[in-house]
Amino acid sequence: MKDYDYIIVGGGSSGCVAAWRLVEEFGARVLLLEAGARRMSPLMHMPAGYMKYLGRDTYLDMHHMVPQPQLDGRSTIVPQARGLGGGSSVNAMVYMRGQAADYDNWADMLGTGHDWSWADMLEHFKVLENNDHLGAPAHGNAGPLNVSAPFHRCAMTDAFVAAVQNAGEVFTPDFNGGRQRGVGYMQSTIGPDRRRCSASDAFLSRVLDDPRLELRTQTTVDRVLVEAGRAKGVEFRRNGRVERLYAGSGVILASGTYITPKLLMLSGIGDADHLRSLEIAPVCDLPGVGRNLQDHCEVPVIFKSNGRYGYFGEDRGWRMLRNGLQYLLFRSGPVTSIGVEACAFVNPDDAKADATLKIYCVPTVYVDRDISGVEACDGLTMTCCLLRPRSRGKVTLRSNRPDDMPLIDGGFLRDPHDVETIIKGLKTARSFARQQPLTGLLEEEIVPGGTAADDEALRVHAKRMVKTNYHPVGTCRMGPDGDPSAVVDPKSMSVRGLEGLHVIDCSVMPTIVSGNTNAPAMAIAHKAAGLIHAAQR
Repeated sequence: MKDYDYIIVGGGSSGCVAAWRLVEEFGARVLLLEAGARRMSPLMHMPAGYMKYLGRDTYLDMHHMVPQPQLDGRSTIVPQARGLGGGSSVNAMVYMRGQAADYDNWADMLGTGHDWSWADMLEHFKVLENNDHLGAPAHGNAGPLNVSAPFHRCAMTDAFVAAVQNAGEVFTPDFNGGRQRGVGYMQSTIGPDRRRCSASDAFLSRVLDDPRLELRTQTTVDRVLVEAGRAKGVEFRRNGRVERLYAGSGVILASGTYITPKLLMLSGIGDADHLRSLEIAPVCDLPGVGRNLQDHCEVPVIFKSNGRYGYFGEDRGWRMLRNGLQYLLFRSGPVTSIGVEACAFVNPDDAKADATLKIYCVPTVYVDRDISGVEACDGLTMTCCLLRPRSRGKVTLRSNRPDDMPLIDGGFLRDPHDVETIIKGLKTARSFARQQPLTGLLEEEIVPGGTAADDEALRVHAKRMVKTNYHPVGTCRMGPDGDPSAVVDPKSMSVRGLEGLHVIDCSVMPTIVSGNTNAPAMAIAHKAAGLIHAAQR
């Protein structure tokens, strides 16, 4: 194939969905370019297998934030997936949409004629979904994406769910119906065969043999080719060669919240002063490119348990062999778990309002690899995740060299309100630990520990331990006409000021949704593909 209607840059969740819809539904000729590999280890298809790679660079690009003054100079790790399927191929498989108010707020911000409301987005979620236990009106049962209830739960998970109810929160059987408040078990993108269902598995596999699709992996795009105000194609490297290819209808960027703005800036699209400082000739002055970075950050409270109730040690020695054999023979046991089966959505300030915090139940002792001094053992980690952060960061270029990673300023806890909300979350998590049946399983709090009794001690703890929840968004945000910081037109997903250039990944979110971002990324891409096709007619 040499003639393309569209070139999609990025074979992650968004790119896979868009390629599938453009080819299968609209009959477009599509070239899909992905920097990572086409295939991953067989372990990555097992629900628990991804945990073997969490701290490795095998399928992740480990970006490091610029030193954060508000965190006493810490530079935290912010990973990004590398490989076909993107985050959906390496993540914890949580299927979470967010709250209805998240999308209704988008609709209000974007104005009349830009329907990004919950009611509109719900239809895109449903058409993609094949839910194994929930149906209408909130769920779909005929889509390509398998969504399931947990196939395996450990004793610590069930104790957490009971304890949170004893603390006064309601049990919520479905976090994806529009309102999340309460405690319950999370759904995940796992199929009836107990295998990961990535965006590549669910969507791209359906058109891989279609002659209208061409897929090239291990292909690094360096810039978009713009002529006379229109995106014509891309310049990329593959097998040591620099090549150029062109598309008749447009270029679609789906490279994620860090790399999509990087590509725009390398192509001369962004803040003109920043580009000139790096000897890049501005093509389109868009100050909003790379701005408005948001992410869910989280801080843990960690307890040692008085017995084996969770998953510590289940991936080592004879237990690993036993669990692996059970999975291979019967498709059951701990390997069918994603390791994080339950959570609670809470609001410490208002018992009736929408949640402001998500508290994950991680039934072991878990910290990121840049944290030292915490001994692994049987225990419980409750991570307090900020759902609607007020802090903002940015992505800028390190240089004009495509091989250099971008500079990422995540801005975690920059806004004092975020710090105070996290402190309330830590106190809430501690209150859960004092409820039965959890209190009968937990021996002692080891992080931050009993001596961290006041708000100042918890503030110090938060600055030391805060980490990403792997949900960056917002760096090419949608905005209404006349908004000087908006990058993308919500009617056509076009980059403002240019023709034939579109963005469809999580970077277009005006504000972050109140939950994991993989399901929204796919719904956004599905809607975006329709808008792009309609704009060409």
